[in-house]
Amino acid sequence: MNLYAKDFWRRANQSLATARAIAASDPDAAASRAYYAAFYAVSALFALESREFSKHSAVESAVHRHLVNAGRWPTNLGADYHDLRALRAMGDYGRLDHVAHDAAEETVEKAQRILEAVQEACPQLGDSHKTP
Repeated sequence: MNLYAKDFWRRANQSLATARAIAASDPDAAASRAYYAAFYAVSALFALESREFSKHSAVESAVHRHLVNAGRWPTNLGADYHDLRALRAMGDYGRLDHVAHDAAEETVEKAQRILEAVQEACPQLGDSHKTP
């Protein structure tokens, strides 16, 4: 297996576990980790397809172009990815705006769905963290 894909997948799972662990105590950080879980997961998928992107916006565009618009993913997963990116920006750069506790929990669920979709598409990556 592609070493980049394997490392991205490991990072995706670790980021999801961290997001889940801190969602109640630090919603801003949880939203950031949930986004990165999704980002690393789709980066693993794209690495297996020999696709590389240097910007977060390019990865989001690729999610829509190569996964959603190509019919490989349902539109709700593209929307989940978009929401995760927006909440990550709020959590990291929102000044006086912060991610709400319930929104942080939702980011964990959205990231989980994306990891499950990647794992289903690329079973060679191995299992993702399941919700306890």
